[in-house]
Amino acid sequence: MNKQALTYDDIQLVPSYSNVSSRRNIDLSTPLTKRYGIHIPLVASCMDTVCETEMAIALAEMGGVGCIHRFMGIEHQAAEVKATADAFVSLNLAAVWKLEESAFAIKQIPLIASVGANGDYLERAIELVKAGANIILIDVAHGHHENVKQALQTLRSTLPVHVDLIAGNIASAKAAQDLEAWGADCLRTGVGGGSLCTTRLKTGFGVPNVTCLQEVIAVTSIPVMADGGIRTSGDISKALALGSCSVMLGSLIAGTKEAPGQIIEKTGGLYKRYRGAASLETKSVHGQERRNVEGESTVIPFKGGVKFVVESLLDGVRSALSYGGANNLKEFKPEYVQVTNAGLAEARPHLIF
Repeated sequence: MNKQALTYDDIQLVPSYSNVSSRRNIDLSTPLTKRYGIHIPLVASCMDTVCETEMAIALAEMGGVGCIHRFMGIEHQAAEVKATADAFVSLNLAAVWKLEESAFAIKQIPLIASVGANGDYLERAIELVKAGANIILIDVAHGHHENVKQALQTLRSTLPVHVDLIAGNIASAKAAQDLEAWGADCLRTGVGGGSLCTTRLKTGFGVPNVTCLQEVIAVTSIPVMADGGIRTSGDISKALALGSCSVMLGSLIAGTKEAPGQIIEKTGGLYKRYRGAASLETKSVHGQERRNVEGESTVIPFKGGVKFVVESLLDGVRSALSYGGANNLKEFKPEYVQVTNAGLAEARPHLIF
C-alpha cells in the first residue's frame, strides 16, 4: 500500500446549515463500548501521570471516564478502582448521570482499568473486576498482535458477561477486523501520534490519525476511541466528525490538580511531570527492563483543576456541532476539505507577532 495519509492539521470541517437553538442544549452522549456509554466523549488516558482515582472521579463527575493505569502492583491498582467505585456511590453519581436520559441510552456508569497482554494480566483483570471495574482496557502499543488475541479470548472466557473489553492500539482496517473478531467491544486507534511518543521516529511505523480513523471506522461495527495527536478542541471535533465515539486525552489534562504526581516549584512557576508510557523514566520508576524505549518525559506547567480544562474543550466541541448543524453526536457528520500549509497558517491567529 502506497498512498497519501492525513492527520488533523491536514483537514478542516465544512460548515453546514444549522438549526441548533443553543449550544448549551447540544447532547454529547456517546457509546463507549458495546454495553456502556458516557455523557461527554472524553476518556482520561491510562498513563501514570494522567489517571488514578482522583482523575477518574473528576471525569465521571463531568460525564466522562478515566482509565486507571496499570503501572503499579495488582493490589494497589485494585485499591484505586475500589476507591473510585466507592466514591461513585458516596457522590450519588447515578443521580448526577441521569441514566438513560440521553441520545445514547446510558444504563450504567463505566469504570475502566487497564492491564497488559502478558504476565499477570488475567490475575490483575480478575481483581480489578472484583474491585468494581466493568471495562478492562488492554493497554499495549501494538494491538494487532498474537498476545492481544490470546488476552482478548482468555479475558472474554473468564470475566463476567457484564465486563466489556477495549483493545488496541491499532492503525489499520485489518487490525480492526481482527480485534473485533477476537472479542473487543471498543477499538483504540492511533500508533505513534502521542505528544511524547517516539515510535514513528524510532521504528518508522505509524499512520497519521485522520487516515487511521477512516481505515478503522470503515470496517467495524463497534465503537472506536481516537487516541493520540489531540492538541485542541478542534482536533477532538475532527475525530468525532470522522466517526470516532470517544477521544482519549493525555497531554491536554496532564499537569492538572487531579493528575497523579506532586506539584514542582521551579523558577518561573509551578509544574508537574508528564511522561510517555514507554519512556525510559516510566520504565525506570516502575522497575521495568530499560529497553524498547519509545517515549519521552518532561515537566509541564501546572494547569489547576481539570474541570476548567475540560469545560473549555467541551465549549469548543459544542460550537463545532453547532457549525455542523448537529444537535447531538449522532447527527454530527460534516464534510471536510484537505488544506495546504497556507490554509493551515490562515486557520491560526496571524495578527499577533
